[in-house]
Amino acid sequence: MKDVIKRFTNYKDLGEKTFAQLEEKDFFFQASPESNSIAVIVQHLHGNMLSRFTNFLTEDGEKIWRKRDGEFENNAATKDEVIALWDEGWQCVFNSVKSLKPEDITKSVYIRSEALSVYDALLRQLAHYPYHVGQIVFIGKMLKDGNWQSLSIPKNKSGTYNDKMGHKA
Repeated sequence: MKDVIKRFTNYKDLGEKTFAQLEEKDFFFQASPESNSIAVIVQHLHGNMLSRFTNFLTEDGEKIWRKRDGEFENNAATKDEVIALWDEGWQCVFNSVKSLKPEDITKSVYIRSEALSVYDALLRQLAHYPYHVGQIVFIGKMLKDGNWQSLSIPKNKSGTYNDKMGHKA
C-alpha cells in the first residue's frame, strides 16, 4: 500500500502547491457558466472521497447519503472552507488505505453495485483524482499566468534538469 499512498500523496501535494499560489477569489473563478471553479472541483472530490473510502471494504462506494449533484453547486464561501473539505477528503482516503492489509487487495468491493477488486477500485480512484487535480492546476496556472511557479520542470528549463542519477533530461 506504500506505493498507493505515495501516488495519492503526490496528487494531494500538487493541489496544495496550487492552492498556496492562489488568492481567495481564485478559488471561485469560473471560466464560463458551464465550467467548474476550483471550489466546486474540491467539493466534488470531497464527496467522492468520503463516499468511496468510508467503510471501504464493507459498504458500496456510492453511499446513499452522498448528494453528488449538490457537489457541483458552489456551497463554500471561503478559501479556508474549501481547504477544510480538501483536508477532510484526503484524510478519509489515507485512513482507509493505510488500514488495508496485503490480503485485502484481492477482496471485492462495490461501487454503484459493480464488483471490483480492491486493487481495481484503488486504480479507479488513482485515475479520477489526478484528473481533477490536473483541472485545479490548469485553472491555477491560467489565473496566475506569468506569476505561476511551476510545480515540475519550468518551461524551457528541461535542458538544465538533472534526474536523481545526475543525467540531463
